[in-house]
Amino acid sequence: QLQASGGGLVQAGDSLRLSCATSGRTNYVMGWFRQAPRKQREFVAGITWNWGTTVYADSVKGRFIISRDKAKRVVYLQMNSLKAEDTAVYYCTTRSGDIGTKSTEYSYWGQGTLVTVSS
Repeated sequence: QLQASGGGLVQAGDSLRLSCATSGRTNYVMGWFRQAPRKQREFVAGITWNWGTTVYADSVKGRFIISRDKAKRVVYLQMNSLKAEDTAVYYCTTRSGDIGTKSTEYSYWGQGTLVTVSS
């Protein structure tokens, strides 16, 4: 199971850290997606569990950092320099294989956590 937390209401330019606690078997890749109102779910960042290889969407590159704590079985998304357009429900997910950027490539999803950035 996946449980995302850490969302909230912040102002533009602020930082926020999301966490995703995993239980059970951990697949090869952990990912963060987000879905804004009336928009499709989009890839944000992904990380391989074993090697820590990361991939970012262009829209967050340089501002967001994905990491994992293998001992705690938690994946983090550090979000810096937040913008109003980052407002969305953020979901963590997992899959085997490579880091995919399409939501259809992932099978397991946790409940999302809402991030609201006021401008």
